[in-house]
Amino acid sequence: MKKLVVAAFLMVATMTFAQEKLTQNTIQGVLQGNQGQVVALAEAFSEEQYDWRPTEGVNSVAEALLHVAGGNYYLASKMGFAPPEGVDVMNLSKITGKENIIAALKQSNEFVLEKVVLVEDDQFAEEVDFGFAKMNMLGGLLAIMEHNGEHKGQLIAYARSNGVTPPWSK
Repeated sequence: MKKLVVAAFLMVATMTFAQEKLTQNTIQGVLQGNQGQVVALAEAFSEEQYDWRPTEGVNSVAEALLHVAGGNYYLASKMGFAPPEGVDVMNLSKITGKENIIAALKQSNEFVLEKVVLVEDDQFAEEVDFGFAKMNMLGGLLAIMEHNGEHKGQLIAYARSNGVTPPWSK
């Protein structure tokens, strides 16, 4: 009987723990999936294709990838999370070369994934001024996720236009 009570207690404790930060963990999981696909696309483009743009005045592949990295830092910084030491957000656009761009993207992805779960449930309703809109902290987390998804779609179109098949579609 004692073993049954202990087992039941552990099961309830596990279920309670799994519910902690449910929203943050869910957003983190979806974001991580989007980020993984963006990185897979970044790796699938050739070095030469990083300069390709669909038309004048529109971001190139490289610029789109660096925009995602910058967006990660920008949105997180507005939510109170300063970029890591050594990251010059204002000069991300000056990064060149496929390897360096992918490294910058991955670093920003890791940074923002870590920050998503640091937001506490009782902070969700706090207002944040993102410059382009005022929304609550939960809206900011969703904006990070949506921004990555938006540019994943952009990069899929770029890939298809260049004869690159998204790796997960093969």
